[in-house]
Amino acid sequence: MKLLVLPGDGIGPEITAATLTVLKAADRLFKLNLSFEEQQVGVAALKSHGTTMPDGLLGRATEADGIVLGPLDQMAYPAREKGGINVSAVFRVKLDLYANIRPARSRPGLGDGKPMDLVIVRECTEGFYADRNMHQGSGEFMPTPDVAMSMRKITAHACERIARRAFELSLRRKKMVTAVHKANVFRVTDGLFDKVREVAAEFRGVKLEEILVDAMAARLVRDPGRFDVVLSTNMYADILSDLASELSGSLGLAGSVLAGDALCCAQAQHGSAPDIAGQDKANPTSLILSAAMLLEWLAEKKKAKGCGKAAEAITAAVDKVLADPKKRTADLGGKVGTRAFGEAVAKAL
Repeated sequence: MKLLVLPGDGIGPEITAATLTVLKAADRLFKLNLSFEEQQVGVAALKSHGTTMPDGLLGRATEADGIVLGPLDQMAYPAREKGGINVSAVFRVKLDLYANIRPARSRPGLGDGKPMDLVIVRECTEGFYADRNMHQGSGEFMPTPDVAMSMRKITAHACERIARRAFELSLRRKKMVTAVHKANVFRVTDGLFDKVREVAAEFRGVKLEEILVDAMAARLVRDPGRFDVVLSTNMYADILSDLASELSGSLGLAGSVLAGDALCCAQAQHGSAPDIAGQDKANPTSLILSAAMLLEWLAEKKKAKGCGKAAEAITAAVDKVLADPKKRTADLGGKVGTRAFGEAVAKAL
């Protein structure tokens, strides 16, 4: 199987290298027969190709079995007409990677001590995100120089399929889905998200509860352990998943995949952290765990049992390394560098 590797910006090349160290160890141990094709995106591609997303990249992605995408520093990109393209957003829409799956669970000695083990299921192809909710043009516009407006798009189709993925996931967990919205205010758009109830009727063994997004933020802080599968629209889930990850110990521990029906992309939940780029300080855990989630997806979709075993082993190896405070990176109170952490996980594997 071929993985397309896109290191990205800032700390991206460093955490991608550490992740590849782990993936290559898993490849040898479980005889996965993986191959890796690396391509430039982001600032590096802008310098060499005049665009953050070179021509042909989307085609290369469709030919791959999976994608490993490093963090992107979109704030450093020029306007779209000058080559500043959000690769992640294009992948989500053009490759139909509509389900952003973001687990968050507690580990001994990390976080605030409150036990938690939940998964946030985020629809990521529409919503309030201006770069992906219009057929042509941007969802943000200014009718006059002193008025800025933003368009939100919610479709029944996207609501139905992301809800189905959440309920299917819940069958493998605790059979409980928490749907988060703000339908008391957004009666039409979040009202359409209530299509979740129609899907819930097909999964009679799964409990459905609905919580307003502001109340959900408070309840996550108070008692994160009571939640299992949390389902929401693009922006709400984006914010709540960062909150959940910090409560579990750090955003640097948060695995994440962009999954469609035919392709999956591993992408760290955090940003590119340009302030520590090139210093061997970054925590690669998020991208390593994301890569494990990609292998898990491949195991299910490609019937590759070895990938499933490798995913479980990588996750266990990460937990083993993190259990030792002396082997943690600086953001977790340790002194281990990015490269050394990847090597430690590979050794534990």
